[in-house]
Amino acid sequence: MYLLYFICALILLVIYILLVPIIIFIDTNTNQYYIHLKSLAKISIEGNEESLIKIKLKLFFLNFNFFPLRKNKKYIKKEHLKKRNSKTSRNRISAKTSIRLLKTFKVKHFVLNIDTGDCIYNAKLYPIFALLNYRIGHFKINFIGNNQLKLHLENRPIYILKSFINL
Repeated sequence: MYLLYFICALILLVIYILLVPIIIFIDTNTNQYYIHLKSLAKISIEGNEESLIKIKLKLFFLNFNFFPLRKNKKYIKKEHLKKRNSKTSRNRISAKTSIRLLKTFKVKHFVLNIDTGDCIYNAKLYPIFALLNYRIGHFKINFIGNNQLKLHLENRPIYILKSFINL
């Protein structure tokens, strides 16, 4: 009887994980960069004074901090100098599959506000950005030196899996 409950709970968990939305958020104004699985996990990149970058991982109620640019004390040069096999990888993703994968992402919010530093180039980009505003997102050209990118993408693991399975 307990085995049946365990199997049902496991199946429900797998279905939940396949249907939970994955959110990718990038905002250069507020320095927020994260990938969020609703109510499961959140991985964010933050600035740090000591090691420049801190990766913060939050799983349920647990918090972990990683410092990828900090030197590892257990690093051994012998392992680093080993020769690698020059075999080509057979697990490469084709261009067609990668395009299908990119099409599964939904753009919820997109803002691009740039200043190239050259007023002539800014003036040439202005009509292109005005045309793009009708279809894609909010493109802005400024002449005062502000640069901003805000991108909010959403996807579900079932759609990613489906893009690899369907040919």
